[in-house]
This record gives sequence, structure tokens and C-alpha cells, in this order.
Amino acid sequence: MEYSFNPRFNDTDALGHINNASIATWFEEGRRPIFELFIPDLDPRKWNLIIARLEIDYLAQGYYQKTTTVKTSVEKIGNASFVLLQEAIQDNIVISRGKCFLVSFDYSNQKSTPIPEAIKNKLQSLIIKE
Repeated sequence: MEYSFNPRFNDTDALGHINNASIATWFEEGRRPIFELFIPDLDPRKWNLIIARLEIDYLAQGYYQKTTTVKTSVEKIGNASFVLLQEAIQDNIVISRGKCFLVSFDYSNQKSTPIPEAIKNKLQSLIIKE
């Protein structure tokens, strides 16, 4: 999955580069289709995912007014959790790469829950085969 956009002025820092915190926000937006698998209407009262871990490597400088593409794929699927791989790309250069560890979660019982089989199947189709 991927989406492209132009960075906003407020995505930059005092040096004119993309601020490192903006990358996390871009990656969050890249996860929207995954969120919609679990919560089709994205109603926060029905939310059933938590982020257990987020890793981001900053590989190159990013810039304002450069079209950016965020690519998202699935690396691994477990019983109640899964791992996404994400990249932010400008001018065919990967400027950042990340992993997001998500857990299917029951907030009322405060514990993880198995990922429904239908959603697992959809996630499986997003695994990038090398």
C-alpha cells in the first residue's frame, strides 16, 4: 500500500529539513488502510489496536515541497499481533524506514485478543515476498 503527498511547511525544522517527528505522523497516516481493516468506520469508541513499539531509522534528509511517498507492507503476523514495514521516499531515495508493532487489543478487559481470521487473511495478502 502506498500514498503520496507534498510535505507541509510545518513538517520542517529550523534547518529546512523534514522534522523527525513528522515522519511518525506520515507513517501513522500510511497505516490508515490497516486501521480500516479492524475498524472500517475508524470510530475511536470501537478502537481495538494498540502500538506496542515503533522504530524509525532516518536514512537521508527530507525536504519541503518534494513529493513524498509512504509505502506500507506487512512483515509478520502472529496470533494477536503483527508487524508493519514502512518507508518514506522522496526523489526515489528512502529517507526513512520504520517498523510498527501492533496488537489486537480489548480495552474493556485490558488484554490482547486474537486477530480475527478474516483480517489475518487480508493482512497476509499485504506481505511482501522477496
